[in-house]
Amino acid sequence: MASDPEQPTHSSLAKEGGSSSEIGSGREPLLTVAHDSESYSVSAAILPFLFPALGGLLFGYDIGATSSATISVKSPTLSGISWYKLSSVEIGLLTSGSLYGALIGSVLAFNVADFLGRRRELIVAALLYLVGALVTSLAPSFLVLVLGRLLFGIGIGLAMHAAPMYIAETAPTPIRGQLISLKEFFIVLGMVAGYGIGALFVETVAGWRYMFGVSSPVAIIMGIGMWWLPASPRWLLLRAIQGKGDVQNSKEIAIHSLCQLRGKAIGDAATHQVDEILAELSYIGEEKEATFGEMFQGKCLKALWIGAGLVLFQQITGQPSVLYYAASILQSAGFSGASDATRVSILLGFFKLIMTGVAVVIVDRLGRRPLLLGGVSGLVISLFLLGSYYIFLDNAPAVAVVGLLLYVGSYQISFGPIGWLMIAEIFPLRLRGRGLSIAVLVNFGANALVTFAFSPLKALLGAGILFYIFCVIAVASLIFIYLVIPETKGLTLEEIEAKCL
Repeated sequence: MASDPEQPTHSSLAKEGGSSSEIGSGREPLLTVAHDSESYSVSAAILPFLFPALGGLLFGYDIGATSSATISVKSPTLSGISWYKLSSVEIGLLTSGSLYGALIGSVLAFNVADFLGRRRELIVAALLYLVGALVTSLAPSFLVLVLGRLLFGIGIGLAMHAAPMYIAETAPTPIRGQLISLKEFFIVLGMVAGYGIGALFVETVAGWRYMFGVSSPVAIIMGIGMWWLPASPRWLLLRAIQGKGDVQNSKEIAIHSLCQLRGKAIGDAATHQVDEILAELSYIGEEKEATFGEMFQGKCLKALWIGAGLVLFQQITGQPSVLYYAASILQSAGFSGASDATRVSILLGFFKLIMTGVAVVIVDRLGRRPLLLGGVSGLVISLFLLGSYYIFLDNAPAVAVVGLLLYVGSYQISFGPIGWLMIAEIFPLRLRGRGLSIAVLVNFGANALVTFAFSPLKALLGAGILFYIFCVIAVASLIFIYLVIPETKGLTLEEIEAKCL
């Protein structure tokens, strides 16, 4: 196969024999993929998850390392630079630079995702991670430092857009939920690593350069891994039936890709699976290329309502704000490590890691809706406890500690992993690239809004009232989940489109 596996080589749409000849024949193909045919090798399924998940790892690492990096860069004795006297606005730009870059990356993804494909988008993301990390770690001035943060952030936006799609489209149906949820585990793992590396270099001269530079080798591994991995078979087949490649040639490439993704265990079933996917893509009307107007009509409008609504509630239920109070809550409870914000962050990071691991283990057994309903119910209780502590129970720090730990645990078994999982599953294939870019843009935009508005709202209303407001929003999100969010456990992506939208 000499051609780029991300792109079919011919331009005409060809009809073919066998089961895929049902395209356009008027006969209705079977709507249910035989899950028994999804044989796969666990060892072969790991790599198609691992390399995209490194994009999430680097996202989490950036969150964890930046807090220590800002301490290092403004230290007169340890910064190693002459321009260490940074204003609060400049520190804000340094801290949020990657977030604004992620917003830019989400906008770019809307226009280039379907053209590039999931694999090549992740390769571009890895390149931006690498360049951003190098520019940031070697920055001779503040402006260059912010530029590096923006480049790294654009990589985050592209990676967090493409990674869930690639994993969802290549993962075996029985473990798709686990693998996409495991990406959230990698984000948290990256946060813990960032806190740890930050603690290691925070007392080192120019330690911030090492903190930012550590991302470089991981970005290289991610880029090489994605170059080696095949294209998404579903993306290849979609492009073919939309007239952007020869169906027979694309089908052969998709079979080759599926064999590489599943390993030897798939045997002769690869051809059968590709035929079924191709037939179902035609049956559910994927032949036309998506237009901008279709994003807000029919199935995609419902998918947008589900996906964007879920990630909006993921952010506006106070996730960044609750963690802001972690150090003071644990300190008031007498935890010795609470005097050191880095140690507190590592402690909470490990707790988040454990709870995310619980979600990964049970998501494909219990389902998406039960985890969301149970976890968000925990958020409601925890936010009520935190609000009550700051208004009525300031002499009972144990209430605040219980509320904090309940919030972190509940979030990590619900909104944390399930939000990314659902937006990767719910969009129709031909609209998935653009639809998911809108959802990611909503996610990062809401994150930026909550982060920006938290301090002035806290000063205006007080922490207790603010947590009560978050509690009311969490109740609204619980109603939204109960009424709107479908259960997708055990369904193929094509079945989700046919049955849930």
